[in-house]
Amino acid sequence: MAAIGSWVRKGWGALALALLAGCNNSPHPNGAERENTLFMAFSERSPRYLDPTSSYSAPESTYVYEISEPPYGYHPLKRPYTLVPRAAAALAKPYFLDAQGHRLPDDAPDDQIAEAVYELPLRTDLKWSPHPAFARGADGQYLYHHLKPGELGDRRSPFEFPQLATRPVVAEDFVYALKRHANPRLDAPVAAVFSEHVLGLKDYIEQVRRENARQLVGLPENLADKPFLDLRQWPLAGAQAVNDHLLRIRLKGRYPQWQYWLATNFLAAVPWEVDAFYAQPGMAAHSMSWNQWPVGSGPFMMTEYVQDRRHVMSRNPNYHGDTYPCEGSPGDAEAGLLADCGKRIPFVDRIVAISVKERVPIKELFKQGYLDLPEMDRADWGVTLAVDRDDSDDVKRFFDERGYRLPATVDITNWYLGFNWLDPVVGRGDTPERQRRNRALRQAISIAIDWEEGYGRIFRERGGDAAHGPIPPGVFGSRERQPGEFNPVTHRLVDGRIERRPLEDALKLMVEAGYPGGRDAKTGQPLVLNYDFQRVVTPELKAENDWLQRQFAKLGIQLDIRATDFNQFQEKILKGKHQIFWAGWFADYPDAENFLFLLYGPNSKSLSEGENTSNYANPEFDRLYRQLQSLEDGPQKAQLMAQMNDLVRQDAPWAFGYWSYSGLAFQHWVYNGKPGVVVRDRARYLRVDAAERAARIAAWNRPVWWPLLALAAGALVIFVATRSAWRARESATALAPLEAG
Repeated sequence: MAAIGSWVRKGWGALALALLAGCNNSPHPNGAERENTLFMAFSERSPRYLDPTSSYSAPESTYVYEISEPPYGYHPLKRPYTLVPRAAAALAKPYFLDAQGHRLPDDAPDDQIAEAVYELPLRTDLKWSPHPAFARGADGQYLYHHLKPGELGDRRSPFEFPQLATRPVVAEDFVYALKRHANPRLDAPVAAVFSEHVLGLKDYIEQVRRENARQLVGLPENLADKPFLDLRQWPLAGAQAVNDHLLRIRLKGRYPQWQYWLATNFLAAVPWEVDAFYAQPGMAAHSMSWNQWPVGSGPFMMTEYVQDRRHVMSRNPNYHGDTYPCEGSPGDAEAGLLADCGKRIPFVDRIVAISVKERVPIKELFKQGYLDLPEMDRADWGVTLAVDRDDSDDVKRFFDERGYRLPATVDITNWYLGFNWLDPVVGRGDTPERQRRNRALRQAISIAIDWEEGYGRIFRERGGDAAHGPIPPGVFGSRERQPGEFNPVTHRLVDGRIERRPLEDALKLMVEAGYPGGRDAKTGQPLVLNYDFQRVVTPELKAENDWLQRQFAKLGIQLDIRATDFNQFQEKILKGKHQIFWAGWFADYPDAENFLFLLYGPNSKSLSEGENTSNYANPEFDRLYRQLQSLEDGPQKAQLMAQMNDLVRQDAPWAFGYWSYSGLAFQHWVYNGKPGVVVRDRARYLRVDAAERAARIAAWNRPVWWPLLALAAGALVIFVATRSAWRARESATALAPLEAG
């Protein structure tokens, strides 16, 4: 009996503990909600690039802009967007020189300007976050720059080295960062753009390629840890460190948009020591590189990196500090966005991002309070939750009780369906006849996709206004939403209303393209097109893809979904293996160039690793684009934009999708959140009331005890029955001899 009683007691105790533990469904450690931490999710795989030279996607920007500091940034509250200094001590106005090096007046005509010179004063209090690459011994030599094979041991984080150090950030670090765009070992997506403007960069790229080839002679092509390519030994004419705190950048001619590039991670400082450190043998095999463990002077540093599971940024102890703004846009004070005026930032000590693969679980974790915001990089969560709220009185009441903050705006973003210009079926075409047919096919598809239905009425949580060109409203020179303005290829004016062209028009174009009824006129074979989707298809996304297949089916076209995760998608487009794809663009800066360069020929993704994912090339468009780059906002610039707009409407390298609504979602205890797609360093302004969070999470997630009590009662019944059965058996055993005697 003692043995059975002990077993029952132990079994019941273990079961009770398991059930009690199960009552806590938080994805975070116990007590984490009381810490000064910001919690969010990420639904894709871990960021591919955290190297500021290479990073150019929204999910990556969540980390890169908090760790790295470009010279400029954007005011978090002011709209229209306003540049502010970050690593720079002040904004710099360029001056102009003629071909002989003589200073010109600011209003000099373009044909006289040989150079535009930016002289950027840098902050004197910038320091790198702690890293072993800076550590030196008593003799002044770097401790970890000459590791022998095996010396790395089993270390998989820079913080596992016994000594970390720092040094001041100087102008030479910004020069080195600009030189890195010439490094053929790095993916440098804006190298082609920069080489057209930075003096000497095009030649520098060729020089570094030659030096790189010379250094790698005789080494295996697949060598992971290549010898350090020290860019300091070759000067770049367009970038100079005048002194430790004055950076000079020289551009070819007038280029007003350069001020915006100065607010991107591509021009954030990079220390050569870290490049040298990560080039050592064994580093790549131990996942030690810029893309896992970046180094910067910003408010946070990466302190935990678990691939595809969890990322933690912690406060950088060497951050110079900054203060929360005291002015913003009209309505900001009333919204409480100026309450922290003058206080030191960042407010939180840590930012924790956890992997949650699908939107429904993310939404549920947010509702339970375990996420302070769903995802930092996505501007559609506020829209999604607002649609839920507005569709149900019960949901609205629930949201109001919980105090969710759902700020929303119309921002400068776009979403579109792109055609790969290198593809023989949907691309440019290699003969005049093929070009005519392919253009007719692209135009037919552009008419058939009813964006007004899909993202105006069906998928409202992701929705917006149908687009008629590549430049979103809110950008100077955009023709969107202007009276009587529309894309004549896809729409028409009927009784004063703009409406999508009838399907009959698209079917006529299909005949012109050589595919009547969706079949090849010569072979009779059905037309099958490939849709390269950049995310793994979850149940939520399947509905959108099914809808898109139905749009193509209107023309008799079979659309084959080829879905991958984002990293694999990037690999595919770099090789030019895509055909039709879905893409969106969050503006880097509030200028038309930042959208038109997505269609600029020399910026081809597959040919030069730029950001023209369609690989679109039209000599006339490219000529106008180059003219546009030297123009300030004004009538001449607007006229050029209109011409370029008309060209791409006819060529249809994109089926213009929609201008999305931007909305963020925050818990009641999160302060200072305001939508803004070009404000990428948002986390340093967010403040969390951890005490309120802990109290609300406890209230929202109270354990339900009745199943436990019912189980306890059931266990008691089983115990009593087991005990009675055992006693009866014992009694029967004891009486048996008496009966026998």
